[in-house]
Amino acid sequence: MYQAFIRKADFSDEGNVPMADHKILLESGTNELEIVEFMLNEYDEKGETLSSYFGVNVAKVREIIRKPQMWKVPNAHPAIAGMMKLRDKVITVVDLATTLGKSMSCLAPDRVIVLEFNRMVIGVLVNGVSRIYRISWEQVEPPVRAIESAYVTGMVKMDDRIILVLDFEKIVGEICCTDVLNEIGHDQLLEGAVLDRSRHRILVADDSAFIRSSICSSLRAAGYNVDEAENGEEAWNMINARLARCRAAGIPLRSELDLLITDVEMPKMDGLHLTSLVKKDDVLKDLPVLIFSSLATEDNRRKWKDLGALEIVTKPDLPNLVQIADGVMN
Repeated sequence: MYQAFIRKADFSDEGNVPMADHKILLESGTNELEIVEFMLNEYDEKGETLSSYFGVNVAKVREIIRKPQMWKVPNAHPAIAGMMKLRDKVITVVDLATTLGKSMSCLAPDRVIVLEFNRMVIGVLVNGVSRIYRISWEQVEPPVRAIESAYVTGMVKMDDRIILVLDFEKIVGEICCTDVLNEIGHDQLLEGAVLDRSRHRILVADDSAFIRSSICSSLRAAGYNVDEAENGEEAWNMINARLARCRAAGIPLRSELDLLITDVEMPKMDGLHLTSLVKKDDVLKDLPVLIFSSLATEDNRRKWKDLGALEIVTKPDLPNLVQIADGVMN
């Protein structure tokens, strides 16, 4: 079992915790992340408390607060717990237990994790927040079949428990009826008549099957040839296999691959480490890399550009993704 770096031992006696006070600035491309571990507590058949452990990237966590006064939202989704006021904003609060089908047996939550991603701020009700772990993406494994879920993108095996990493983009998109990805307009598909997209091939790496399918379907609808990878490690292996074939045939890599589009948060190898590997390779360094992430803040954009990324696109801006891809091919 691996050793994780525990940076914050206990949140149980804390009041409001602004995460800016706890973040360690990691060098981009190290294939590391920090996850906040939190719990949902429920009663088992004997009436004893049973905790389920979940994780979320610290980069998405704005702050952790005690459950405040909340107001109900009329005719809302069952998993919408209500609204709360957070300084100058009113934000939606999601009941995670209801989302995961645990609401009937769960203890009343007393903490709210405030998340910020995809240009939105949202609260999530949980029973407790325990630790922050600094780990390698190599230690985040795809979920095994026994715990596969539409909302689980990875798992971390600790000494005494398993932490499930949740896909909050999909959760929020479904519950709040928001577009996780903005669709490509018909006029952008017609632009393929000017650019022969069928001559070009794109590799898309994203661990979320939902997001990856949306990206690939849209790019294919626009006319591109698209290959898929579930994580950075698989994408890296696919790139090297193509490189070997091109070398054997005496042809340039662009004959088989024109563009790499990668998410950041992925098991085994994240998109930043994948980007750094590509850009450090003498042959691969000219391969354009486009980072497509819900974490694309202005600060992160600057750091990721320094890695050699051609462009950074913030989810859910799928139309802009196609426009940038078109620019690469011209």
